[in-house]
Amino acid sequence: MDIMDGEKQYYSLRETEKETGVPVSTLRYWEKEFEDLQPRKDGHGNRYYTREDQELIKRIKYIRDELKITRIEAIRKELHANTKHSDERQAALDILLRVKEELCEIRKMIK
Repeated sequence: MDIMDGEKQYYSLRETEKETGVPVSTLRYWEKEFEDLQPRKDGHGNRYYTREDQELIKRIKYIRDELKITRIEAIRKELHANTKHSDERQAALDILLRVKEELCEIRKMIK
């Protein structure tokens, strides 16, 4: 895979599943439902996601799980609305998740 500024440029389906917490089957379904989510595919049909793809996936998940918007059409509308409130809540959630991961790592080191 390509590396740019020390960070990978593309992530596999499994890596994206791990990073976003969204199951592979859901990722494949969302590809069909959200036109902005179009990962690259190699000659064997393997999917490769960019960091931007992963951020979009996290946003869709946030809208579905935190805002409790479950209809695909409504999620699309929310995505395109780019409401400041949703963006701020997503940013706060991302920060909290990173802090949680760091605290778990510290806990492991202490034990």
